[in-house]
Amino acid sequence: MHKIIALWAIPRSTSTAFEWMMRQRGDLDCLHEPFGEAWYQGEDPLWPRYSSADKTTPGLTIESVWEDICKRAQKGPVFIKDFPHYVNHMWTPEFLSHFTHAFLIRDPAKTITSMYDKWPDFDELEVGFPEQRALFDLLSALNNGVSPPVIDSDDLLEHPEAITQAFCNAVGIDYMPRALSWKAGGNPSEHSWWDGGSFHANLARSTGLVAQPRKYVELSAAPERVRRVHRRMKPHYDHLFNHRIK
Repeated sequence: MHKIIALWAIPRSTSTAFEWMMRQRGDLDCLHEPFGEAWYQGEDPLWPRYSSADKTTPGLTIESVWEDICKRAQKGPVFIKDFPHYVNHMWTPEFLSHFTHAFLIRDPAKTITSMYDKWPDFDELEVGFPEQRALFDLLSALNNGVSPPVIDSDDLLEHPEAITQAFCNAVGIDYMPRALSWKAGGNPSEHSWWDGGSFHANLARSTGLVAQPRKYVELSAAPERVRRVHRRMKPHYDHLFNHRIK
């Protein structure tokens, strides 16, 4: 079986932009949140806000997704971008041993306000920070204290070349500078199974990962629910932040 690189992220973390960059390489079979599709739209949806009126796909399960990934990995190297809370019930040492793991984190003030903007009724179980931390700690323990690589979204956007090169070195693939640029007008909706790709409109207009000033989000005027969720998520982010590639 060829390498399966798993980038474990959280929602609204610029992870699809990173995935888009990985697609430009041309040497990886890239998958957009394959476990997430089954979690949200499989034949037995697992997301907490599911109602009988929501879309489901007969035959699509977490297990069928994993079978498909394994078949792809028989043909060549695979890259998946996904969220740990979709598969936390599958975290056995045997399952986890198939991946080359890496993590993408982002300040929860940014992710949670973005989620609230897109999904005002989001459930806290969809946020993903506790599961991201739990998976990181589990992998570190299984690897005798050696932690998987962590990249922070703000670092990536401020220093895209250096952070991408460090990521490639950490997961054992060639660094390809040309992959950081692309033509505007791409269509991420071709790969996104949720809502026709409406979450990725900015990405479709972009031309690459380019250095940009670090931005900050002020929460003082945010709804109390957003500030409450942020208080609970921040410690998990801080924990991984201490292990990030600098």
